[in-house]
Amino acid sequence: MLLGASLVGVLLFSKLVLKLPWTQVGFSLLFLYLGSGGWRFIRVFIKTIRRDIFGGLVLLKVKAKVRQCLRERRTVPILFASTVRRHPDKTALIFEGTDTHWTFRQLDEYSSSVANFLQARGLASGDVAAIFMENRNEFVGLWLGMAKLGVEAALINTNLRRDALLHCLTTSRARALVFGSEMASAICEIHASLDPSLSLFCSGSWEPNAVPTSTEHLDPLLKDAPKHLPICPDKGFTDKLFYIYTSGTTGLPKAAIVVHSRYYRMAALVYYGFRMRPNDIVYDCLPLYHSAGNIVGIGQCLLHGMTVVIRKKFSASRFWDDCIKYNCTIVQYIGELCRYLLNQPPREAENQHQVRMALGNGLRQSIWTNFSSRFHIPQVAEFYGATECNCSLGNFDSQVGACGFNSRILSFVYPIRLVRVNEDTMELIRGPDGICIPCQPGEPGQLVGRIIQKDPLRRFDGYLNQGANNKKIAKDVFKKGDQAYLTGDVLVMDELGYLYFRDRTGDTFRWKGTEGRAGMAAVASPTGNCDLERFAQVLEKELPLYARPIFLRLLPELHKTGTYKFQKTELRKEGFDPAIVKDPLFYLDARKGRYVPLDQEAYSRIQAGEEKL
Repeated sequence: MLLGASLVGVLLFSKLVLKLPWTQVGFSLLFLYLGSGGWRFIRVFIKTIRRDIFGGLVLLKVKAKVRQCLRERRTVPILFASTVRRHPDKTALIFEGTDTHWTFRQLDEYSSSVANFLQARGLASGDVAAIFMENRNEFVGLWLGMAKLGVEAALINTNLRRDALLHCLTTSRARALVFGSEMASAICEIHASLDPSLSLFCSGSWEPNAVPTSTEHLDPLLKDAPKHLPICPDKGFTDKLFYIYTSGTTGLPKAAIVVHSRYYRMAALVYYGFRMRPNDIVYDCLPLYHSAGNIVGIGQCLLHGMTVVIRKKFSASRFWDDCIKYNCTIVQYIGELCRYLLNQPPREAENQHQVRMALGNGLRQSIWTNFSSRFHIPQVAEFYGATECNCSLGNFDSQVGACGFNSRILSFVYPIRLVRVNEDTMELIRGPDGICIPCQPGEPGQLVGRIIQKDPLRRFDGYLNQGANNKKIAKDVFKKGDQAYLTGDVLVMDELGYLYFRDRTGDTFRWKGTEGRAGMAAVASPTGNCDLERFAQVLEKELPLYARPIFLRLLPELHKTGTYKFQKTELRKEGFDPAIVKDPLFYLDARKGRYVPLDQEAYSRIQAGEEKL
């Protein structure tokens, strides 16, 4: 602003007082501009204008398509019907586990039989049905069939058990639950607490004695259902499609709402931003109950006609063999997955595939180049975007380590921003005017996105729980009276506008989910006595594997900030080194299945990689 005022002042003085010709005035302004640091802007402009124009065109294209779908009330099932008409006999889905191939026509017929069956059982538009099963073709057909009927699917994380599982089913208000036979034992654990009116259906191998007595075997029932159905006309592009649940590492899982327009927007931004092709074959080994696997991956099949290979679970030893067998050209990843692949011994298969793109998020800068060069992958397509967020990012030009970018010269096109926060408490830092303070390049800040409900790219659909929505929304962020979505992620922007992860905030921890990190819990125990064996047993029953803390620290008390938040910063810094921490320390012994004391000898084994965690 000061530089702009100076330029205007020089212009007026040169022309009105000195009465210089326009050429001399122009040169004077140019020299002043460059001498005041303006050359940096020119450098940024030259280096980023092509990237920014491409990104802007992608946004405009997706926004135009979303608006068209809004006008024509084209939902995901309607868009899928167009895909089926284009190539009904092309392979849509391949399930690696059984080598089952489904064409687009077969997927369409299966999903229609699901819709007809549920309709015959009394479900209608606006009702909810839950799906609790591992990856396979039927998973896609089930929620797609529900969507054809206007029934909203609650996609339940297969790692959840007992209270967390029961919470998801209860809060979703599901009228029916379809579970895979592999999840029967988890359903039996909570069966006595389920609503008696909840209809139970099992898909897969049928063992009547292994499921609750009220359960029906779904597969033969679907064979008798009609395979054609008019798509529900009651649903619009901004209506609910399904719910995706958070992992539950910070408490009970929350249901994020995915509407039809969000599903399309996420899949389309990836498709056009990373220049995907209709004849690409995607290898999808990520969970289908999450957005990366079900929207970013499966969305390319349903909306753009690509073939997707579904794997039940990721396997580092079989990864490249699968890619060769199914001629995959795109693989999906999360950061930890890439490290597992790098840790595998070199094999011939990793040089014989046709993969041209790795698509995902969380690939660390430290292994980025090694990953792409060792496995000969020309393009790493890194993106950022939680299921519920309104500020998705894309690294469209494979800048090493970046999760996306925001234009430094066209920042108004996409209203996202890094704002200053207290990194210990994550409280927003505001200026004298009450507005959040934007970060400068190199300064860490929380990523926020302005909420504009009428804009299909800026709307926030939130969670089923209104209280959870309130925690993710801040006011007076960009300007007075506005609202913005709080991602909870601290990023850093460089001079060219590329964005890099600084840290993942909040109380969330994951083992084998966030690279190089293990969960550690600080437990208040004034007497120092704690039944750790019982503690481990309870955690095993109540928490999914990734949410169980590997390390424990017993404290006389837990200190809080003035705003009653736990002081975690010092605890994180001290870690689990017994030479630094004088409180009792323990670690989860994977062989014994219980917590054992962590002394200097155990610490040395862990540091040397000799202790299995």
